[in-house]
Amino acid sequence: MSEKRQTTAGRLYNNGVMRLDQETCYRAVLARDVRFDGRFFTAVKTTGVYCRPVCPARAPKLLNCVFLPSAAAAQEAGYRPCLRCRPESSPSLSAWHGTYASVSRAIRLIEDGALDHGDVEGLSERLGVSSRHLRRLFRQHIGASPLSLAQTRRILLAKQLLNETQLPLAEIAYASGFKSIRRFNETFQHLYGAPPSALRHKAEGPPSAVNSAISISLPYRAPYDWRAMLAFLSAREMPGVEQASSGAYRRTILLKGEAGWIEVKNDAPHSALRAVISLPRFQHLPLVIARLRSMFDLAADPIAISRALSRDPLLAARISMRPGLRVPGAWDGFETAVRAVLGQQITVAAATWLAGKLVAAFGSKFTGSGAPKGLTHLFPCPEQLVRQDIAGIGMPRARGAAIASLAAAAIANPDLFAPYHSLEDAVAQLRLLPGIGEWTAHYIAMRGLRESDAFPSGDIALMRAMADADGKRPSAAGLLSRAENWRPWRAYAAVHLWAPDAASAAANANAEKDTINALAD
Repeated sequence: MSEKRQTTAGRLYNNGVMRLDQETCYRAVLARDVRFDGRFFTAVKTTGVYCRPVCPARAPKLLNCVFLPSAAAAQEAGYRPCLRCRPESSPSLSAWHGTYASVSRAIRLIEDGALDHGDVEGLSERLGVSSRHLRRLFRQHIGASPLSLAQTRRILLAKQLLNETQLPLAEIAYASGFKSIRRFNETFQHLYGAPPSALRHKAEGPPSAVNSAISISLPYRAPYDWRAMLAFLSAREMPGVEQASSGAYRRTILLKGEAGWIEVKNDAPHSALRAVISLPRFQHLPLVIARLRSMFDLAADPIAISRALSRDPLLAARISMRPGLRVPGAWDGFETAVRAVLGQQITVAAATWLAGKLVAAFGSKFTGSGAPKGLTHLFPCPEQLVRQDIAGIGMPRARGAAIASLAAAAIANPDLFAPYHSLEDAVAQLRLLPGIGEWTAHYIAMRGLRESDAFPSGDIALMRAMADADGKRPSAAGLLSRAENWRPWRAYAAVHLWAPDAASAAANANAEKDTINALAD
């Protein structure tokens, strides 16, 4: 083993950064315990390989094992990914090793490409901390530097594309974030001792790629309540843009000027979602994957969250019924904000009907090929809504003006819906926008900014769910006080409290839409 691997691995583990119990980790490796998949990786000093706890290979001796909290930590220490257990297929829980908010927000920004065209100093500035402090936090929670995390994500995505698609090697290089084919080849030669083409020959199962679409796996930690997720999205399905039916979610997407479509289904036997992604080019694929992972909350650790929230007896019963419930995210922060404003003081079905009218009036027609039937439009971008008479589609004039102002703000500040320094800062900044109150700001933070502690305490459905045996509902202040015990997972508590409404909303949505359409006619 190289001197770098010995010294780095020893330093990382022996100085207590990882705080991983060797005996517990080793028992998990011997049992191939799926509960630990994604929580740590086993680096083997004699082979120079790192593996998932569920690796089918013969377990190494304990004295040859080093347990690390992330794939980035293992690769920074000089180990290479195992070709049998494929670390790229592990659920990504790096943001959940600790609950330190700055680390979680930094990871989301890195997934969005913050280090592809920027540096750690710029990343730390966006988070309101010094670069030295950010590196220290990453070392503590991830076991590696921000740059190592970004590099590891590129490598593992490239390895996944080699295994699961028929994309040409050059396209895989750029799709996974490498700046040149030469760098792509050199990295794989150094890490695996073989060129990328040799690794493709070892692909497991039939590769998938049809015309301009590819199919890839997005792992998660079970349990996952896909039915509840689909019910939530189905109740809010925008005509022409989205479909949530027949066990799948489909929609059109617009990313950096390029239009495409996606289809997502649950692959429960493999604890993963299966995503079909269609784009003219795949150079923005990492961003698409990051958005899908965020939208479907794939980095969550439902066991840890449920354990924390179940301390409240009222939540415990709900969580026991829906242990895999996630916070439904959104494809785009601006879209979420517009829809939140549309939905103020009206029902979900009425807001969805208005969203459909907004799309028809101001959105572009989707002209891509191969899209599922019914996906006909793209949600309008800020440039298409600024200075428009949006109220003309059938809403209060002040609300239409608020959406136009929101579009102008999004144009002026491209990072308007990127992670903020803190939840409090995000809510404060959003509330500066016309028409954005406390409830709307927290709703946007919860679904659009992925703030796990966002909590729209003034929500009527939440108050109704918290009513006592006599039907008396708490005030917004009382609910907020009760929710203090739910930190830092208040968004998950809200979804559990909403869950019965979400399930019934999907069943009632079509009837209410029919009524609205009849009145409109």
